[in-house]
Amino acid sequence: MEISIIALPLIASIISGFFGKLIGDRNSEIITSLLVTISAILSAFVLYQVIFNQYQDNIVIAKWISSGTLEVNWSMKIDPLSAIMLVVVTSVSSLVHIYSIGYMSHDPHKPRFMAYLSLFTFAMLMLVTSDNFIQLFFGWEGVGLCSYFLIGFWFKKDTANTAAIKAFVVNRVGDFGFALGIFLIFYLFGTVNYSEVFKLIPTITEKDLIFLGIKINAIDLICILLFIGAMGKSAQILLHTWLPDAMEGPTPVSALIHAATMVTAGVFLVVRCSPIYEYSELALNIITIVGMSTAFFAATVALVQTDIKKIIAYSTCSQLGYMFFAAGVGAYNVAMFHLFTHAFFKALLFLGSGSVIHAFKDEQDINNMGGIYKKLPYTYILMIIGTLALTGFPFLSGFYSKDAIIEFAYLRGNTTGYYAAGIGILTAFLTSIYSWRLIFKTFHGKYNNKNIKIEETHESPLVMLIPLFLLSIGAIFAGYTFKELFIDQSTDNNFWKDSIFFLKPLSTEHPPIWFLVLTPILVISSIPITYYLYVKNKNLPEQIANVNKPLYHFLLNKWYFDELYDVLIVKPSKNLGLFLWKFFDIKLIDGFGPDGISALIKKCSLKANKFQSGYIYQYAFIMLLGFSALLTFLIIK
Repeated sequence: MEISIIALPLIASIISGFFGKLIGDRNSEIITSLLVTISAILSAFVLYQVIFNQYQDNIVIAKWISSGTLEVNWSMKIDPLSAIMLVVVTSVSSLVHIYSIGYMSHDPHKPRFMAYLSLFTFAMLMLVTSDNFIQLFFGWEGVGLCSYFLIGFWFKKDTANTAAIKAFVVNRVGDFGFALGIFLIFYLFGTVNYSEVFKLIPTITEKDLIFLGIKINAIDLICILLFIGAMGKSAQILLHTWLPDAMEGPTPVSALIHAATMVTAGVFLVVRCSPIYEYSELALNIITIVGMSTAFFAATVALVQTDIKKIIAYSTCSQLGYMFFAAGVGAYNVAMFHLFTHAFFKALLFLGSGSVIHAFKDEQDINNMGGIYKKLPYTYILMIIGTLALTGFPFLSGFYSKDAIIEFAYLRGNTTGYYAAGIGILTAFLTSIYSWRLIFKTFHGKYNNKNIKIEETHESPLVMLIPLFLLSIGAIFAGYTFKELFIDQSTDNNFWKDSIFFLKPLSTEHPPIWFLVLTPILVISSIPITYYLYVKNKNLPEQIANVNKPLYHFLLNKWYFDELYDVLIVKPSKNLGLFLWKFFDIKLIDGFGPDGISALIKKCSLKANKFQSGYIYQYAFIMLLGFSALLTFLIIK
């Protein structure tokens, strides 16, 4: 049964990819959606077994690599951590498959799209069920490849191709660090299997290495290298630039890749490697700083974006920052809790935005929307639910997981933890502002679209609304239902068992009351503030922007990270490439190589051709010269 969870999406991908034209569009959609849904049902059963029967297993599918001390299997590790990820990946993926039937109804390449979705799901499942770093890397690169296919699915659009290449290249930067981390693990331990590596970690706590001329603790170096990989995949600051541009792909892609699966792989990696990270205070502090910086940065940028999908994309970036600084303060279980709840409400928001885009015939600018809450009542209500959950409105899923992150950061008791908690509270307020800005500008106020009449906008079909409804159930109830399971670390009810390692147990104290109520008060108060700014007094935001033009343009241009990379990396690399091409390649290699030799032969041939005159005395003269040269050579010799 467990192997079927992985195998079914792969089979679905093969059938739709290779036989899609033969079986037709509708059959491709039905087969892929059905098989992935069955995988989701089986995953839910596995999670039930893990929760109530403490089921754990390591199923070896096949032997893979056997070379010296390197023994690697294709395997399926079932434990609480992988069981949670199985449910998240397969449930969101199955709903995205079903949603895509309606959203991609007018696309001529539906079988290819469904095949990519299923293949992506397979790669992600291989990643989360691995019991060694090599299989993890296989799944890691698999989701990276599939994201390239999916982001650039509409390959006739230049922007889609550029975004796909950008995502692929930026992820390669992170993956280089990740690969170095795996090499270092094998160099130090002679194995890449989790269980063996984690047992040996305490034996090298005092071991130092020289890396790039710098003396550094071996565990610190491993953790930092692995985290560089996580930064790239989970779009943390400095390696985040690919995520917003990835919105060029179809909306179901955004929901699948950028809400619940690929971007959470970095968080999963850090949590899976908690037995390593717990021995590296340096790495945990770096993770906390990077996480809280990303959370704040992405929230500020989302405040001024106008593309409905990019606002949600920056929101994803920000929420991933929350997950990382939760892991950085040692609350790995809380990071997973937010990953779990976030999957539901963020997929709901992405698919809801797709419903809006569908109604506006591919329009994505919220300035060209407005006043349609009566035309799209179901989408409106469901996106309100997603927004409430995202902002941490009391008693919805985000309230339990996000507030828990802020509380544990505060309870960490060190400077980094206090800073993270403060940034977390401020970011929660900003999150609420930009989230309600999206709702009010999209659904309220005056209708602003000049190309589409409001009568032409329409609610999405049931095949798109049903996945939204199911996700809304998770957005409402997932936090309350699973709070105790995820967070309670008592010996009687330790759900995580050995899948998460705590060198120091988490604090069981409670923060002061003022701290507990501060975030909910800010979140609730932001709703009337945003309503006044974007519905009642629409000119005020523009006036504020005009007064603070440098700040406004700084945020609008995403802190100028793309421009900075263009100046520091892209243009110098391009100029270096042009120089090497024109000077070394054309002038030196080609000039003295194939082009030079061919030119010399041609020149010699033209000279020699002049001797082919047809006069006997010239031939006799040449023969005499040749005889003289031969005779001279023989005499000298």
